[in-house]
Amino acid sequence: MALARLFLQSGRSVSVYILETGSKNSPDFQTNLTHLRELSSSIHFIPEPAVIPSLPGDTLIIDALFGSGLNKPLDGLAALLAEHINGSGNEIISIDLPSGLFANKSSVGNTVIKADRVLSFQCYKLAFMMAENARWIGQVHILDIGLHPGFLQNITPDHILLERLLIKSFFKKRGLFTHKGNFGHAALIAGSYGMMGAVELAASACMRSGVGKLTCHIPACGYTIMQLAVPEAMCITEEGADHIESVSSLEKYEAIAVGPGLGLRKSNVELLENCFRQHSKPMVLDADALNTIAEWPMLLTLIPQGSILTPHIKEFERLFGKSNNDFERIQIAIEKANALQLVIVLKGHHTFIAVPGQQSFFNTTGNPGMAKAGYGDLLTGMLLAFLAQGYTPVQSACIAVFLHGRAADLAVTETAFEALLPSDCLKCIGMSIRELY
Repeated sequence: MALARLFLQSGRSVSVYILETGSKNSPDFQTNLTHLRELSSSIHFIPEPAVIPSLPGDTLIIDALFGSGLNKPLDGLAALLAEHINGSGNEIISIDLPSGLFANKSSVGNTVIKADRVLSFQCYKLAFMMAENARWIGQVHILDIGLHPGFLQNITPDHILLERLLIKSFFKKRGLFTHKGNFGHAALIAGSYGMMGAVELAASACMRSGVGKLTCHIPACGYTIMQLAVPEAMCITEEGADHIESVSSLEKYEAIAVGPGLGLRKSNVELLENCFRQHSKPMVLDADALNTIAEWPMLLTLIPQGSILTPHIKEFERLFGKSNNDFERIQIAIEKANALQLVIVLKGHHTFIAVPGQQSFFNTTGNPGMAKAGYGDLLTGMLLAFLAQGYTPVQSACIAVFLHGRAADLAVTETAFEALLPSDCLKCIGMSIRELY
């Protein structure tokens, strides 16, 4: 009603419809209703379905029916009204939350207003991070409502947004007298016949993310490809012409990554066991390393503590079982991170990072152009680079995930989402890092 009054004062034509819920109205409600009546007689109450208004096609609908205090699904008259609004074809702007959407739990199966835009307050709500709510939230705008500056500092949130200031606080600038030995020697164990592109992308991303040295452990079929495609990386060909059957010594490396382009083979079980036995430091596991672990769950308990797992949703389900909704899935990720003492990077639009014993993170960078094969390989290489440089597993995950998305955001300014390639993103990794200086 306060918003309606502001519209009227600016010369707009406004009609107000108040849903009668049977609850007692607050003093604020009564005060604003009194002020509104001084400016308008177009104030209507909706006590029953028969008086739900028609909505002309040129009408902008402001949805302020329910907000973050909602504690049960819409039903009865409220649900009918929400469905009527959704069917109108009009532009809809929701205040706080689309009516019917829960802030902190799943709304799947409920009736919810389908907003084109949401004007919410001060901080992101957990609901805005979930892909299952995309059909309802449209474009979200967070408005500063003037909370006391010290208020937010006194709150310990369950989840933290990855933003540039936080990433800058982790990032270590290079000194003038540093050399390649200061930035780690990494190993990438990856590749098979027909999938060497995954290794090329991961290796290139690793080199562009600041690692001192990189050695790729690959099958013989990929040797010429890698020497030509990524001349900056060294190569060791392992036993097996078309795929890696075993791996040689890993003792000299600060960090290793396993998975891109391996293919799904029984020999991967022994390969992973060998890696876990040789390398007790945190490592990065992606792609077919994760799919192998999903088929042989006993491998989960052998993974070195602090290692970073990077599943997309399907890989996550293979590892840890299906979830009923996104909220349940992130809760499982937190539980598994704690139980296994691993960092779990659950990839998506707002990639979720579950950390053992700490707050978790949601990423804020990236775009729909990244929904394409190859971007996960880039992320694996970036994670490997930061881990090898001496960042903690949590810092490595946060920095790599943020810069991975930021590089794609920089790259897409020159093209369209549909045309954005991982190789475009690769070229922008340096620019994304430069922004931290």
